[in-house]
Amino acid sequence: MDSKDVKAVELQLGRPPRGLRGVAHRCPCGLPDVVETAPRLPDGSPFPTLYYLTCPRAASAIGTLEGSGLMREMQARLAEDPELAAAYQSAHEDYIARRDKAAEQEGVEPLPRDMQSTGGMPTRVKCLHALVGHELATPGVNPFGREALDRLPEWWADGPCVAAPPSD
Repeated sequence: MDSKDVKAVELQLGRPPRGLRGVAHRCPCGLPDVVETAPRLPDGSPFPTLYYLTCPRAASAIGTLEGSGLMREMQARLAEDPELAAAYQSAHEDYIARRDKAAEQEGVEPLPRDMQSTGGMPTRVKCLHALVGHELATPGVNPFGREALDRLPEWWADGPCVAAPPSD
């Protein structure tokens, strides 16, 4: 990963990032807003979040959505709509397959099959940050990530969330 991107992510998170594999999505401002992380950290401990949302403005806007009760509404629809449940199950399977591929590429043991994928998938709607990160990284895959993303304001409209680091 480019050192400028690593520095930008560090500024976004307020700490050094862990297990970075690359930029999974760029904000319209040009900075990373979702990174791909390794399924295991360098010490071997599991890190199930393959796609990690890093932009603090996007994260704040998503927090507002979470506070609005949207997840409860989504959870109720998940229980009532078999087609939506099937799409969410597919999103879960996509996430697991991509995480397993990342483990293979990293030369590490894949995470256990019973470990969560992200955001509560496939039976719960637990974290819109994770679901939006998945949808940004793999457009068209995560129905709740897409729905939340469509409800967000243009978080990038006021310019980058952090000052772009200088080039090396």
